[in-house]
Amino acid sequence: MFNYLKPLVLLSACVLYATPSVAETFQAKDIFDLEYASSPTISPNGEHIVFVRNSNNVMRDATDKSLWLINTKSGALTPLFSDNNQYSSPVWSPSGDRIAFISNLSGKSQIHVHYLKQNRTAMVSQLQSSISNLTWSPDGNWLSFSKKVHEKPSVIAKMPKAPKGANWAKPAIVIDTAYYQADGKGLIKPGYNQLFILPSEGGTAQQITSGNYHHKGKLTWTKDSKSIVFSANRLTDWEYKTLEGDLFKIDIATKKLTQLTQSPGREFSPQFSENGEKLVYLHSSNELNPYRNNKLHIMEWQSKQTKAIKPDFDRSVVSPMWIDKNTLAISYDDFGKRKIASISTSGKLKDLTDSVSGTTLGRPYISGEFSANYRGDIVFTYGNANQPADVATVSLKGKTRQFTSLNHDLLNHRTLGKVHEINYTSSFDGEAIQGWYITPPNFDPKKKYPLILEIHGGPHLAYGPHFSAELQRYAAQGYVVFYDNHRGSSSYGERFAMLLKYKYSSKEDFADHNSGVDAMIEKGFIDKDQLFIAGGSAGGIATAYAIGLTDRFAAAVVVKPVINWLSKVLTADSGLRQIPTQFPGMPWEHVEHYWQRSPLSLVGNVTTPTMLITGEKDLRTPMAETEQYYQALKLRKVDSVLIKIPDAYHGIAGKPSRMISKIEHTLAWFDKYNN
Repeated sequence: MFNYLKPLVLLSACVLYATPSVAETFQAKDIFDLEYASSPTISPNGEHIVFVRNSNNVMRDATDKSLWLINTKSGALTPLFSDNNQYSSPVWSPSGDRIAFISNLSGKSQIHVHYLKQNRTAMVSQLQSSISNLTWSPDGNWLSFSKKVHEKPSVIAKMPKAPKGANWAKPAIVIDTAYYQADGKGLIKPGYNQLFILPSEGGTAQQITSGNYHHKGKLTWTKDSKSIVFSANRLTDWEYKTLEGDLFKIDIATKKLTQLTQSPGREFSPQFSENGEKLVYLHSSNELNPYRNNKLHIMEWQSKQTKAIKPDFDRSVVSPMWIDKNTLAISYDDFGKRKIASISTSGKLKDLTDSVSGTTLGRPYISGEFSANYRGDIVFTYGNANQPADVATVSLKGKTRQFTSLNHDLLNHRTLGKVHEINYTSSFDGEAIQGWYITPPNFDPKKKYPLILEIHGGPHLAYGPHFSAELQRYAAQGYVVFYDNHRGSSSYGERFAMLLKYKYSSKEDFADHNSGVDAMIEKGFIDKDQLFIAGGSAGGIATAYAIGLTDRFAAAVVVKPVINWLSKVLTADSGLRQIPTQFPGMPWEHVEHYWQRSPLSLVGNVTTPTMLITGEKDLRTPMAETEQYYQALKLRKVDSVLIKIPDAYHGIAGKPSRMISKIEHTLAWFDKYNN
């Protein structure tokens, strides 16, 4: 759905509209009408913003992506490309007269360049695989990017040639790599990501890196447009060194590769200052921990001397971008919100906004992105508990200006549940826990309401006061919805995140959730006999673990869980990273520990009616995990049902209809036991 807005001139962070006389609650079908902004990018002179407008298509059951342009002076919003094709990754040329982007205009995703003054567009590539990290050279003559170069699959046995016209079975697939599958993709086709350059007016793409290594991530050109700096793990045993990565420089003409960093851990996200004299980048350690903060570093390009900027800052820095010769814009997560801040090369930090949000529609995860130019203009995805991402700018004085209101046509005619913050302490050790709850539309504090505890995934992720289609649907059906950032959640520093090291899941994080439920009951409007629990991924694990510890919940919905860690880490796509960072050793060496963390170890205690939901193609928490639990519950004659989502990987809510299916199955299960 598209809402073709007339040009708007907005003078503040708020867009004011007349309140409708009658408003409905948020319904399942409304999910198809939601929109959000992503990839906002501001021109070098600050006069225009280009962004991706994401709109759910009810006929294709998918998200359409179009490109829109904003005039920052007048506020005028106009479409650049809005049709049946898909558009992504817009990047301004250094001169600001062109926008490069990726589109399937020709039937296959290719690089295109739009000339703003001439209002003409050219397809400039003819590539055979997907493109990422599209970047302009400073002189505007080149585009660089990363793409996979496929290789022939391994062959062990020499098969006889089939007779002409014979219909033989498909040939055997030979797998000889440690990292051989990925959720969302299935079996990984042989090949490696390499860097390429392409003349910006079109031509032949030239491969500039080589070797059996992956070269991807953010790219940055030297000031003279002769070299590119990037991050890569070029260790011989890179498959087993997942926490490593160094910065390299490659000379375009000679293809000479120079290693710039070699610190233990990973250096990534490089960007040169406008004059090319300084290189900023991020570093994360290689300690075998499940959580690590990204630290900000700056390299003096001529001397290659490096220093850490504000090394004692106990938050994880993301997306450093130069906004003048001595100042950067960064983002970081803090107490359930994503912030943009400016930071000087001497370490002086100033928060500019905490309203970066709204690029996830399902659950209230911290999300959102920003970009900045060398003038200090900053654009970001602006959202809150009542709206998904719009486009806004923030000044270096912290003044926010909102340019779009993509969901006004829908949400202005809906009464949403109200989001409230709650703070309490865990019964386990008195740890301070932050949470939120949503009260139903037309809430009456004198009445009693059923409560849904909804647990986030990760576990090193975080919820916050952000828009959530799923939780708003629960509230619209008369439930109070409670969610918290239990120990292990991000945005509270390393100490808090590390409280779950080797304890995922455990009685400790259960105590955080359970204490929150108690705190909600103390408010006086919760029916203590109508408590429900749900969660997905790590939240699914925590839900299954919780019902093995308590029978206080009337029903549970366990979504894409790990049930048996002994089997999961050896069958999922994440074992190479997960085993060394989340466990004290290999599963066969620590059977008791893995079993203690597994909800299956507690299934003998479960009496709670349980619905299980998982995608059939899930490679992160494979279907066999869910089936183990379902079979165990049935053997114990616990009321249970298994919902398989056809053709879905781990992201079962990736299509609008699947999000609706997840929500409505959950509501139907809870309504069955909501007496």
